[in-house]
Amino acid sequence: MATYILMTKLTPVVSAKMKEREELGAAWLEEVHRKCPDVKFIAHYGLLGGFDFMDIYEAPDEETAAKVSMISRANGAALAESWTAIPYKRVVQLAKEI
Repeated sequence: MATYILMTKLTPVVSAKMKEREELGAAWLEEVHRKCPDVKFIAHYGLLGGFDFMDIYEAPDEETAAKVSMISRANGAALAESWTAIPYKRVVQLAKEI
């Protein structure tokens, strides 16, 4: 499985519901697991800066990663970016091949 990073920025409407954050986050996670059962979450962070949350997860392919982003957008994310993450040792190996 490939590793992906999901960067999420919430809409102002959803951001204003911080007291409901735990319930909203649990509902989002439940929907992701229901619609993308092969996704395995590794870490979840709240951020200070341009994005509100960062999730590190594994998915079988880029289409599944796209679904995770789409589910985030459908649940109140103004912006949801999924980035491919390559382990550092693999990056070093790839660099040796060029």
